[in-house]
Amino acid sequence: MIRYNLRCEKGHAFESWFQSSAAYETQEKRRLVSCPNCGSVKVERAIMAPQIVSRKGREQAAPTPAAPAEATGSESTPLLMAQERELRAKLKELRDHIVKNADNVGERFPNEARKMHYGDIEHRPIYGEATPDEARALIDEGVEVSPLPVLPDDRN
Repeated sequence: MIRYNLRCEKGHAFESWFQSSAAYETQEKRRLVSCPNCGSVKVERAIMAPQIVSRKGREQAAPTPAAPAEATGSESTPLLMAQERELRAKLKELRDHIVKNADNVGERFPNEARKMHYGDIEHRPIYGEATPDEARALIDEGVEVSPLPVLPDDRN
């Protein structure tokens, strides 16, 4: 997932999450990205500083605040914060449901998913670990997989 700071033609600043940069570009071309304040679909990415943290440094790194966009009025911030909290709550609920109702197969996930896909073992809900290359290979084979949402609170 990637988060973009966005700005509409009227100068409203907001942020949104996308599966990838290509997904953002596709949605923007199809006019599916719109300003939550005014509904304008003339949206562009705002300048933002990337935050890169190594896997080892996640525990030690303090989050750096994003560079503030131009002031657009205080009415947009509470709305975005409420939407972000609601989205995070829904993602946490989804993840908790999966963890509660599926078997954690850990690093065996790619093999187990393949076996189910090809009918070698009975289908059941599973989750586990896969590298990006393993996940891509599964998708290329037609195996339906989705990443579990990772939330900032999970990095403790």
